[in-house]
Amino acid sequence: MKSRLARANSKGKHLKALALLSGGLDSALAAALLTKEGVDMEAVFFHHPFYPSKSKSRLQAEDVAESLNIRLKTIKLEELIEVVKKPKHGYGRGLNPCIDCRIFMLKKAKKHAKKISASLIITGEVLDERPMSQHRRALDLIEKESGLEGRILRPLSAKLLPETEAERRGLIDRDKMLDIRGRPRRRQLEMAKDLSIIGYASPAGGCLLTEKPFVKKLKDLFKNTENVTARNIDLLKTGRHFRKGRNKIVVGRDEDENTKLLNMKGNRDYYFEVPECGSPTTLLLGPKSKEAIETAASLTAYYSDNKNDQTIVAYGIKRLDKTIDVHRISEEEINKLRVA
Repeated sequence: MKSRLARANSKGKHLKALALLSGGLDSALAAALLTKEGVDMEAVFFHHPFYPSKSKSRLQAEDVAESLNIRLKTIKLEELIEVVKKPKHGYGRGLNPCIDCRIFMLKKAKKHAKKISASLIITGEVLDERPMSQHRRALDLIEKESGLEGRILRPLSAKLLPETEAERRGLIDRDKMLDIRGRPRRRQLEMAKDLSIIGYASPAGGCLLTEKPFVKKLKDLFKNTENVTARNIDLLKTGRHFRKGRNKIVVGRDEDENTKLLNMKGNRDYYFEVPECGSPTTLLLGPKSKEAIETAASLTAYYSDNKNDQTIVAYGIKRLDKTIDVHRISEEEINKLRVA
């Protein structure tokens, strides 16, 4: 027997939807439920600067889209930095403006949906799963401020929420939607097995704005940098971070981080290494005063394999063409400089 959706479509009605894929289980299930019902759908993945540097979310979103045979577009959201700096609706426990972030993403989704002639937005949100942004009042607020009232379908909790326009028109079979509520994920995990969905991201760890070490570094960045860029944010994900007045000093912790720091080095940044010795790569951002250079060199020497009281450290902009002889810095001094 045909579903109500199939019957509606056979009468000439047509529905196209845009699914928001995060790489996580909930959004994958939401998209899978609608494709199973025959909805014509495309998907979007929003890549913002606050994903962990080793995050596989985009690849996981691509895998989900491929398995469901739907087109996926990745949209970068560097403008989200300004939203995080001054959120209208405040922060969660960290520096996470979840409501403002969701509104911002949905406004972007609305624009893309218009381009592809999609009249419905699909998300993996679950009622009361997240304390700040997924309770009923927050969901209503997000819909209203994004300009998408009646156009956001949350399949995992749809039976607990008001009907969307598509449901009222008979284009979505509400009986096929779910009534999941709260944080337990047993039903989602069972569904993943039934629908053969694998490789999705874990429910935690997708956003650095909830992690205390990162939040501490981000607050320091916002306080000391007027125009914060995606590069500034990326630097926060790598190395040990220190603050000396107007200067930021980043010291690599291993060979992989040393390479990353060199790749992220700005045209005016100095970099430091201890010659002929196992050494971190250090970046010095900000004014190049004698004191700042000496501090960056001292930190480089401290974390190198050279444990002498005095160490020669090489530094420069394009190449290591200068040297400075520094005394060993104390742990007490390091702790005063440490951001995280």
